[in-house]
Amino acid sequence: MDSNPPHLKTNFADNDRLHQLKNAFEKKYGESPKFYAHAPGRVNLIGEHIDYCGYSVLPMAIEQSILAAVSVNDSGTIELANTNPQYKDFTVSGTEEIHIDKDNPQWHYYFLCGVKGIQENFSLPKLVGMRCIVDGTIPASSGLSSSSALVCCAGLVTMEANGKSLSKVALAEICAKCERYIGTEGGGMDQSISFLAEKGTAKLIEFNPLRASDVKLPGGAVFVISNCCVEMNKAASSHFNIRVVECRIATKILAKARGLEWRSLLKLAQVQTELGTSLEEMLALVEEVLHPDAYSREEICASLGISPEQFCTDLLSSNTQHVTHFKLYQRARHVYGEASRVLHFKSVCDSQPADAIQLLGDLMKQSHASCRDLYECSCPELDQFGRHMGAGAVGSRLTGAGWGGCAVSMVPSDRVESFIQAVSEAYYAPDSQRAAMKKQSLFVSKPGGGATVFIKE
Repeated sequence: MDSNPPHLKTNFADNDRLHQLKNAFEKKYGESPKFYAHAPGRVNLIGEHIDYCGYSVLPMAIEQSILAAVSVNDSGTIELANTNPQYKDFTVSGTEEIHIDKDNPQWHYYFLCGVKGIQENFSLPKLVGMRCIVDGTIPASSGLSSSSALVCCAGLVTMEANGKSLSKVALAEICAKCERYIGTEGGGMDQSISFLAEKGTAKLIEFNPLRASDVKLPGGAVFVISNCCVEMNKAASSHFNIRVVECRIATKILAKARGLEWRSLLKLAQVQTELGTSLEEMLALVEEVLHPDAYSREEICASLGISPEQFCTDLLSSNTQHVTHFKLYQRARHVYGEASRVLHFKSVCDSQPADAIQLLGDLMKQSHASCRDLYECSCPELDQFGRHMGAGAVGSRLTGAGWGGCAVSMVPSDRVESFIQAVSEAYYAPDSQRAAMKKQSLFVSKPGGGATVFIKE
């Protein structure tokens, strides 16, 4: 697993997308690309909002991806362009410190996160000049990790252009860390699956240390992705980081209640590790220590014995300074329950009982209910997909951060056509805007491969 991203010589006659990107590059820059880099999006099958709490997740890469065509020169300038005309060209010097404006999360800043991550990892005072055109087929703000795939692609591009070499694991860790420059406090799932994915298998991604193991999905069912067409940009809103902060505060209160050195603990998984208990025991601890009513700043400060200034500095992030109340009980209950569901999901896949498909569908339904009711990261449109179960899905759940984006449904193979038809008629057809987006919004997905460098044969 811990090898470098593959370099594949490719016949462009067999790949329309690469051929079209090559033509677009030559038309814009008057030269041919030196290489191409590809990083896939992902669908998380189960394990939502728990990677940043230290728990394992279970995603698979999808066929939709970020693809970049790149040439290298000695100008010291990085020129970025996008095949989508709504994303404007951008030029930046590779000889000065790269500035990323987290208050203005434009597409090129995500790319520059990856550039900056590689530059800092190798302590490069000067980057080579690059010309780069990016093409994306992952719907933006859909919960399929378009932004992280862009960061990963940029990291791969910068490494390759500057003649450096890193393993997939190292690249995933660097890209997870450097995406925080745009202000999102993610946990590393998206970057990990983008690099570590393998065609034909989902992956259990574990952290500290980062590792991935194959999860063989049962035959006889497929996963259908449906975009509710409500966009949610994690970096442009505070919903996501508020949840990160709530989990961080819950960690400290639970740890203090059990006499642990709470100041050094940041993740809910660390409390379980320190106590040496099961997830069921952690759920019991949540019931014992935390109350369902929202906590005020004053109550948290009193409980931890810290000042309001320490609270703002040590516990809040830059875009959560305005928050006054925190739902610690609900968030902790979701995290420990979801972590348990991930392990159960993998166990079912490993043992493949006769009713595996129904068991996995039930776990997906439980996951969505927890995301909706305890983590409060769903939306009415996503909940509507769950009501299409009668059309043939054994389970549906939101995937990605939530508050919009996509649902993933597990559908027996013999019901796929009728399911897609039913969802199309019930959700997309009645709304002209959704109907126009249906082709890229409703599709079957199979586990795809990870990030790759392509070179023309």
